Amino acid sequence: MCRQIILTLLGCSLAVGVSGQIKKQFSVEKSKECERVDLNLSAKTGNCFIRPSQNEDILNIYSNQDLDEYAHTFNNEVTGTTCSVHLSLEQDGQRGVSQKISYRVFGSEERPTDKFWKVYLSEATTYSLNLDYGLGNANIDLSGLSVDKLKINTGSADVNISYSTGVENKIDMDTFFVKVDMGSLHAREINLARPKVVVAEVGFGNMFLDFSNKPARSNHVIGSVGAGNLVIQLPTEDVPVLVTINESWLCSINLSRSLKKIGPNRFANASYTKDSEKALVFDLDVSMGKIVFREKSH
Repeated sequence: MCRQIILTLLGCSLAVGVSGQIKKQFSVEKSKECERVDLNLSAKTGNCFIRPSQNEDILNIYSNQDLDEYAHTFNNEVTGTTCSVHLSLEQDGQRGVSQKISYRVFGSEERPTDKFWKVYLSEATTYSLNLDYGLGNANIDLSGLSVDKLKINTGSADVNISYSTGVENKIDMDTFFVKVDMGSLHAREINLARPKVVVAEVGFGNMFLDFSNKPARSNHVIGSVGAGNLVIQLPTEDVPVLVTINESWLCSINLSRSLKKIGPNRFANASYTKDSEKALVFDLDVSMGKIVFREKSH
């Protein structure tokens, strides 16, 4: 049985900044029936920030724009104990994403937009996050949240994922999925996400994955690179690491000094054995792009 949950549209002014008044735009209240939230958020343009909040509301969004300055679509329902929230944000009067990407590739004199959305998630709620960014910037701070699945797609946007306060995910994460087409993505301190599986896909863009801290559990990292670049920061050499790379003659592979060949397309560090616990296991495919493994600096 599906039921509607409450979305509130607000226009109250909270602060005044250089870019205008900051106002709460959306608020989705906590429901006793919602034990888990599937949040699907799409931002076609502009700058988007995601932060944890001690507020019990499922979702609060602030902006320096008025509601009539941008287009949005919203859909929500409750099925069993799961709340599904779908929200798409797009600035009116902006070029389409495909046209924006061509400007990024061939050059443009456009000034970056100063319009933004600030998204606050409750520390008291379990989320499955499906985030889609077209163009602009996204800064995602997941410190202290409960995220069981994370999926991020970026077209030509620049995305940063972090745990700024060092507080890990409160639950084990099933899948940490990140995909870059022509933009860039930096994911720092992935160990704090507590993921079972990390999936990374790179088209023409750039991706940086930080595994520099010891994992709390074994991590299986599945990655593919088309014509872009994937940089992987390894932890200290006492963490077992196994790497399998399916490569083509058009690609470039730069392995760290700790990784030694142990078989066809297979590499491992000195700490790795078949019985290793809390190992980092990489299964990677690359066609025309580049994969770089970096040592952790001491």
